[in-house]
Amino acid sequence: MRTVITTENAPTPAAPLSQGIRKGPILQVSGQLPFDPATGAVVGTTVAEQTTQTLRNVTAVLKAAGAGLKDIVMLRVYLTDPAHLPELNEAYAAAVGEPFPARTTVYMQLPPGLLVEIDALAVLDD
Repeated sequence: MRTVITTENAPTPAAPLSQGIRKGPILQVSGQLPFDPATGAVVGTTVAEQTTQTLRNVTAVLKAAGAGLKDIVMLRVYLTDPAHLPELNEAYAAAVGEPFPARTTVYMQLPPGLLVEIDALAVLDD
């Protein structure tokens, strides 16, 4: 059985997707962007600011499913510019903490003003 995870503490998706889906112990958090869930506005103009907000949104979905950062086994990070990687790494390390989950970083085009998107795969203890 699949369980849809939703929370008002993360942005409402503008596309036909769920904030998260849990099936058994597996939780997939959809790609989160640096939007303020209350206002819908982009938070920050730097990669560090946007990474911090994006990870807050990921954490909110995790929390709604009864999980936390410690349950993440994989994060996928989407950046618009390879030059942003050092700044991303600094903000990411501060927010996620050790031991770091596995991670993939992909470079892609996002809508104007958006610099980062992050999705997460977590495994929960039942």
